[in-house]
Amino acid sequence: MKILLLGKSGQLGWELQRSLAPLGELIALDRHSRDLQGDLGQPEALAATVQSVRPDVIVNAAAYTAVDKAESDAEQARAVNATAPGVLAREAARIGATLFHYSTDYVFDGSGSDARNEDAPTGPLNAYGRTKLEGEELVRASGCRHLILRTSWVHAARGGNFAKTMLRLAAERERLAVIDDQVGAPTGADLLADVSAHALLALARRPELAGTYHAAAAGQTSWHGYARFVVEWARANGQPIKVTSAAIEPVPTTAYPLPAPRPLNSRLDTRKLQAAFELRLPSWQQGVERMLAEVLGR
Repeated sequence: MKILLLGKSGQLGWELQRSLAPLGELIALDRHSRDLQGDLGQPEALAATVQSVRPDVIVNAAAYTAVDKAESDAEQARAVNATAPGVLAREAARIGATLFHYSTDYVFDGSGSDARNEDAPTGPLNAYGRTKLEGEELVRASGCRHLILRTSWVHAARGGNFAKTMLRLAAERERLAVIDDQVGAPTGADLLADVSAHALLALARRPELAGTYHAAAAGQTSWHGYARFVVEWARANGQPIKVTSAAIEPVPTTAYPLPAPRPLNSRLDTRKLQAAFELRLPSWQQGVERMLAEVLGR
C-alpha cells in the first residue's frame, strides 16, 4: 500500500506519520516540501503530486485552522479547506485511490445540548466552518472512495494547545477566567491517528464502510472544566501551580468577544464510527492525562 500524507508537520500529521508508517510505503509532505508539492494553498499543483506519486490512499491532515484570521482571509481559507480537498478528491477518483479527510464540529451551529450525529443539519457560524463544510461537500460529490472524520478540540503534546496555555497561566497567576458555556470533548491527535490507521485497514477490506463519521473522545466538558482538570492534574503531579481550582472563574463566551463566533455545543455522537469499525473511544480525561504526562516529561 502506498500512502500520500499531506500536512505531516501539524499536530495530527505528526501522529499520522507514526500510525501509518507500518501500513506500507509512506510519502509525507507539508507546505515546505521541495521535491513534491504539498502546499494546499496551491490546490492545482497538488494534482501533479497525486499523479506523480499515484498513491493507493491520500490522507489529508492539512487545513487552515486560524479560526479568527479566516474571517478576514476567507479566500485563502477556502483555497486550503475547500478547493484543495476538492482537487485531491478529483485526482483520487481518477486514479482509483481512497481519500481520508478531516473535518470539524464547526460545520454545525452549536445550538441545543444534544450530541450531533452525522446526518444532523449543518449550519456553520464562521468562515472556517463554512470552508470546512464546503470541502466535505466537494469530497462527497467527487465520486471518489472517501472517509471523512469530523472531530473536536484537538490537542497534542507537539505544538501549542489550550492545556499548555492553562499550565503557563496557572503558574503565573492566582486567578483565571475561563469560558464555561462551550461544551465538547478534548480529543488527542494520537487517538485520531490510531483510529485512522485502524479505519484505513478496515476500509481496504470493506469498501462499503466509506463515508462521513464523527470521531472524538468519550465524554464532555466545558473549557472551564478542561482548565480545572489540567490544573488539578498538574498540581497533583508536583507542578508549581499558583492558582487554586476555586480561583478559576467560569465566564460566558460573551466575556471574550472574538472575530469568529464559536459553537456553544460541540458534542459529537460517535456511535456510528464505533459500530462500523468495532472501536471503543476512551474518555477525554485519559487522553489529556497522557498528553500532559508527555508535555511535562513524566
